[in-house]
Order: sequence, then structure tokens, then C-alpha cells
Amino acid sequence: GVSHVLTLVLQELSLLCKKDVNGVGMLYDLLRSRWLQALLKIYECLQHYLGKRPVPVTLQARALAGEVVELLREAPPSGEVKELRRLLRAPHLKAALLSAHDTVAQKDFEPTLPPLPDNIPENEEAMRIVCLVKNNQPLGATIKRHEITGDITVARVIHGGLADRSGLLYAGDKLVEVNGVPVEGLEPEQVINIL
Repeated sequence: GVSHVLTLVLQELSLLCKKDVNGVGMLYDLLRSRWLQALLKIYECLQHYLGKRPVPVTLQARALAGEVVELLREAPPSGEVKELRRLLRAPHLKAALLSAHDTVAQKDFEPTLPPLPDNIPENEEAMRIVCLVKNNQPLGATIKRHEITGDITVARVIHGGLADRSGLLYAGDKLVEVNGVPVEGLEPEQVINIL
């Protein structure tokens, strides 16, 4: 792997070091550094892990935890049983960890878009469905009402913003719907609130 290649490079550099070639000594010291060696080992471990493509044992960890809690009610009382029941009923474990596990295990974390209608006329304008997940960051685009048509359009896409990095929105694009809400007849300020 990468560690083997690094070992070969270090052997070659050690020969050049003896010839006192400019900058080779510094490069040799850098490549021999412990932090770089550790970083490469971590990289190789991650690559090995990604190659395995682990799969979840169950898609319903939260429901399974609930079943275990119910079964533990019938178990002879002991300190371990009480502690396990308390842990499995804790909100941060049930709501956060196990729900997140189930979502990832089911690969249910992508936004879903409505299907396109089958009866689109031939002369219909081309329409794109754009899905941007913005979390807490701003969209990076401004909107305005078109002076003639009254449509809500993208006025400007800010360089480096989410819209720009996605490559999905362009100045002049007409907004028809935002988050499932039709924008026809709305003021730009109302549309901004939906965004």
C-alpha cells in the first residue's frame, strides 16, 4: 500500500541525501516524520474499511431495542438488567442514535422528489427540478420579481455560495415551487421565508 511506496521513496531519497542534492534532506526528514507515518497508516486503514463495505445487521435497531426492553421486564431483576433497561429507554439513545442508525441503514437520507407528470405537452418549456440541502448555510442566491411577467426569478448567484457550488441554479431561472409550495402570486420576501 501507501506505506510500502513511502518506504521505497525514502530509500531513493537517502541515496540522494548522501549526494547533497538541494532540498532532499528536508524532504527526507518530512517523509520520515512520525505524524506522516501515522497519517498514512490511518489512510490505509480507512481505505481497507471502505473496501469492505460493511452492511448493517438490522434496519430496525430502534424497534429491536424496544423489544429488548420488553423482554427485560420478564427477566429476573438484577443491577445489570435495570441498567440495560435504563440505557435502552434513554431518549438520547432511542431518538438520536438508534433513529440515525436506522435512517442510514435504510439509506433513507436523500430527499425525495415528486414524480414528473406523464402528460407534459410537447411545446412545454423545459423545467428542472433542483434539490439543494442547505442545513444552516445561506442559499447564496438572490431573487426578484420579473418586471414584465411578474414571475419570481433568480436575480443573482453569489460566487462560492451553495447555489454556485451546486451548479444547479442560474441567474434568470424562474422559481415555480419552493419546498413543495407554489410561489406564483407570492412576494419575493414571502419566497425568501420559505427558502
